[in-house]
Amino acid sequence: MSLPLDGVRVLDLTDGLGESCGRYLADLGAEVVRVELPGGSRSRSAAPTVAGTSIAFALRNANKLGVSVDLATGAGAERFRELALDADVVVESLPPGLLAEHGVSAAEIRSAAPGLVWTSISPFGRTGPYRDWAATEEVLYAMSGVLSRSGAPGAEPLLPPAGLVEETVGAHAVWATLLAYRRRLTTGRGETVDVSAFEAVVHGFDPGFGTQGSAAAGRSEDFPRGRPNAADFYPVFACKDGHVRICLLAKRQWRAMFEWLGEPAEFADPKYDTIPARFAAAGALHPLIGALFASCTQAELVAEGARRGVPVGGVHTLSEVLNTPHFRASGALVDAEIAPGTRATVPSGYVTVGGVRAGIRTRAPQPGEHDGLVRPRGRVAPAGAGDPSVAPLAGLRVLDLGVIVFGAELSRQFADYGADVIKIENANFPDGLRQSKRGAALAASVAWGHRNKRSLGVDLRNPEGAELFRRLVADADVVLANFKPGTLAAMGLSYESLAEINPGIVVSESSAFGATGPWRTRLGYGPLVRASCGVSALWRYPGDEELLCDGQTVYPDHIAAHITASAVLAALIARDRTGHGTDIEVAQADTALMQLGTQLVAEGLDPGSVTAPGNSDPYAAPGGVYACAGDDEWCVVSVRDDADWQALCVVLGRGDLRHDERFATAAQRIRHRDRADALLAGWLSARDPQQAAAILQAAGVPAGPMLRLPQLLTDPQLSARETYAVVEHDLLAAGLPAAARVAIFDEIADPPMRPAPLPGEHTREICAQLLAMPADEIDELIRAEVLQLPAGARRPAPAGS
Repeated sequence: MSLPLDGVRVLDLTDGLGESCGRYLADLGAEVVRVELPGGSRSRSAAPTVAGTSIAFALRNANKLGVSVDLATGAGAERFRELALDADVVVESLPPGLLAEHGVSAAEIRSAAPGLVWTSISPFGRTGPYRDWAATEEVLYAMSGVLSRSGAPGAEPLLPPAGLVEETVGAHAVWATLLAYRRRLTTGRGETVDVSAFEAVVHGFDPGFGTQGSAAAGRSEDFPRGRPNAADFYPVFACKDGHVRICLLAKRQWRAMFEWLGEPAEFADPKYDTIPARFAAAGALHPLIGALFASCTQAELVAEGARRGVPVGGVHTLSEVLNTPHFRASGALVDAEIAPGTRATVPSGYVTVGGVRAGIRTRAPQPGEHDGLVRPRGRVAPAGAGDPSVAPLAGLRVLDLGVIVFGAELSRQFADYGADVIKIENANFPDGLRQSKRGAALAASVAWGHRNKRSLGVDLRNPEGAELFRRLVADADVVLANFKPGTLAAMGLSYESLAEINPGIVVSESSAFGATGPWRTRLGYGPLVRASCGVSALWRYPGDEELLCDGQTVYPDHIAAHITASAVLAALIARDRTGHGTDIEVAQADTALMQLGTQLVAEGLDPGSVTAPGNSDPYAAPGGVYACAGDDEWCVVSVRDDADWQALCVVLGRGDLRHDERFATAAQRIRHRDRADALLAGWLSARDPQQAAAILQAAGVPAGPMLRLPQLLTDPQLSARETYAVVEHDLLAAGLPAAARVAIFDEIADPPMRPAPLPGEHTREICAQLLAMPADEIDELIRAEVLQLPAGARRPAPAGS
């Protein structure tokens, strides 16, 4: 079976941030040609390495072809121009002006190939006051609002594990690129796409002004300066052979835990049915749970939790992850060649399409390995003559069965860019997102996550309701669900049955651990996924195995939604070519595994070598999180190489250190890390973090202040690029800042900000318009509670009255 992007050619000129964009496009079937300049990509040497090759490079460039081009020569520039004119997509992250110097800029190439999609990935975007700033993953964590919410109260804020940012940026770029490419297929017009890594992390990793998880009910909404005691949101407990984490979110889960504890009288009050009350009482409650769990093994606690309906998951080290039978059985981890003659256990790929894992097939290329193979295909004129002013997904209809954060974010990607997204809701089993309103008339997460959608209230457990859904499927393009594996089939709505109604339907099902393997029936929440995949074990301070600092985040929900959206859109692109739909399976655990790939491979090749690094980069120094003047003010600085060190010495006024043998190489600076860190810390301690970052950036040294969420709304770069819009709703006391777009496009308009629907708000409209149902039939089904209207809406009079 061919993969969905079969026949699409992509030229990839990324180096570092954004390399995973081309990898995911290649996984989905595109022919991705990695174009390298003389000397090869800088990222080829990024530590850690194996057999002389960067592990991160090997993973993010698998499945690609490799060619070398010397733009400084006339022949090289002409070779690149020839390849670009023949491509469908160009993805690059080159310094501004580099291509223009050689007459092969985006504008020049696109003027000759108006159907070409050109995606430019840069640290902060191609416009704005930070457009020339440098960035590392650590700097983006600091400036995106992620760092300000990570770490223990009163302690130094803690950087999350490496790798998550780069993959987030890559996934963001894939979605933006495929939007533009599908528009090219329908209109014949290409596009220039400006992807900011900064904005991708602000809006796509764990947005402060975006859909929130259930534990938001335990958090303060007044933006306190310090970090919350997030360890209490999803607490970790020692057990006989390690640690486990629990997620008590729903009332029924707490009741089951209460019973498991022996129904202690001090927690019998019904107020403890609520998350805020349990959070406030953590000091008394958690010791009881800790005492109960201490004498049991991980496996015993997970099994007993499953029996009782209490979500419990093991906190696994990378070594344990690599030896977990589930990930082998599900195909999430496989053995593969990652460099010539070198094999390793690697994460396979993000998704399964039509029963085929869209994952690693070939190792990353050597520089110029395929120079003799890659030739122009003979460019075909862009297809389609549709209206270019129409949103790129206009005309598509999506039936959205998704719930909570992942479900909301997945379907919102389609709704924002023109698809008619119909959220299917049942008042008897409301979406958990609607239950997180904390006394407000409407949950902010609903306003963020369900903008631009319609809502149909229908009971799918009723045969008549299920039949109405099948009738909608006949004219739909996509069905989205993130239930426990097997749920759709049990409802009589499996992909196979829906494809009989509509052979072109694309059905996406997501779950925590996928539909195959021993863990397929496990209760799945983001915190348990992170713990099971090794993310949590690395997101902690060194030396403290129980104080996991990922309790504030809902990772990987948002980014897994982006990953899934791109797979669905790729399947729709393939359907336009083949006429056939397909089924897509996504395990959110696989998102975490893919993004932790470098650490997993390094640990597999050298067991015991990967531990929680805290704020110190194991492969570079100085660098990390440094205290600045003021209350809880911090700046992140990254010294990537010798050039950065030389520039830093000048900034510090210590030119003498440029010739000091203790700091002459990266290895020497790591050896003398404490001294190098002390020099930088002393300089920063008396300075404002934003001013200090500006001085360092002016010298070419990556640096960024730790920004708190309110500061994002006034940040000069985000403001200049108008990265926030306002979402309004009659039930909100005030408008909410929200992501304005996925990227800046030359032609594709920003999404509208239509308010999120009430449950069942469009029931009558959808039944009348799409199913041609007469009013009396709709009324009859409302009276029978097969169809549902919003609470408080006028109901039809009883029959015969």
